[in-house]
Amino acid sequence: MTTTTETNSRHRWILDLGGQSRRSCLLSPSSSSIYLRRMEGTKELYCLMEIKSVRCLTNSISQTSKPIPNQKDFETLAILMKHLKPVLDEIVDDLVPMDEALLKECEELDAALNEARAFLERWSAKASQILSVLQKAKLTQEHAVTTLLNLSLNDEIKATIAEAGTIDPLIHVLKTGNDAARENSAAALFSLSLLEEYKVKIGHSGAVKLLVDHLGSGTIRGKKDAATALFNLSICHENKARIVQAGAVKYLVELLDPSSGMVEKVVALLSNLSTIAEGRAVVAQEGGTPSIVEIVESGSQRGKENAALVLLQMCLNSNKFCCMVLKEGAVPPLVTLSQSGTPRAKEKAQQLLSHFRTQREGSLGKKKSSK
Repeated sequence: MTTTTETNSRHRWILDLGGQSRRSCLLSPSSSSIYLRRMEGTKELYCLMEIKSVRCLTNSISQTSKPIPNQKDFETLAILMKHLKPVLDEIVDDLVPMDEALLKECEELDAALNEARAFLERWSAKASQILSVLQKAKLTQEHAVTTLLNLSLNDEIKATIAEAGTIDPLIHVLKTGNDAARENSAAALFSLSLLEEYKVKIGHSGAVKLLVDHLGSGTIRGKKDAATALFNLSICHENKARIVQAGAVKYLVELLDPSSGMVEKVVALLSNLSTIAEGRAVVAQEGGTPSIVEIVESGSQRGKENAALVLLQMCLNSNKFCCMVLKEGAVPPLVTLSQSGTPRAKEKAQQLLSHFRTQREGSLGKKKSSK
């Protein structure tokens, strides 16, 4: 049976009932399904509702016996709300005609979706109750910080998690936890640092020094999460000096070794830190110049781009650094990059080569005038 209704000149719903041959990649097949196609001009939006399966899924989320919902629950519900809720709203509001039995099923499904959403919202609002656990035994710490990490990954409630007072407990775990707990704490701080207003708060909290320490002594995964968190924090200008002063550059230069598997992350962070004088000085002092020139020559496209930016910042602001970069043989790879890199990499390479020419011409002019 097919029912069509016009809601306005641009939108219409077409409902096919009992489509046994149609299957959803998200939901299990069942005998009761509604297939919907929404027309928006020439664009078609498709949705297959396996009513019993969706209702079962939403009920399992809202009536779960698990201590907390996990990230998969959030993601699944987000998909359901995005695709099904607008449809159900129109059905329940009688904008789409259908028989009484099917309408009842749709109303029950709508109620189940709302109940599941309310369940997750209750959990996100109670996130602060988890925080006290972070001060207790390390194994329990690990489970609690993993919970916060999973919750913080959901964009819908990330701010709620941050506002619940999670930063200080996460710092405590980063300082005292076992390896797994510290890894997840660094990852949670990285997740929360995506919030613009929390870049400054995390920077002021004392987390920078602990993240830098983790960069030097953490597990491989922990180092990657710490580097990513520090990169996010370095987007805020006032955090750059904190990161440099905490000793990050020494570890970052060590991690420029391709065997670390972190070169692209590290050189991106160095490109941010090189925008301040203190950062440029420490990069040179820690012997980072040869490795950065090597990345311009043989790194990934993104790595080359950020490495060229580091060299440009160094050379534009210091004749001493300029000579240092030239001695490392930077010109040939920069010429290549100016011809075959990303648009941004080409621009930076061309700027740097132009600066070298200007410096050389100035030097030759001085020699001629002195004769």
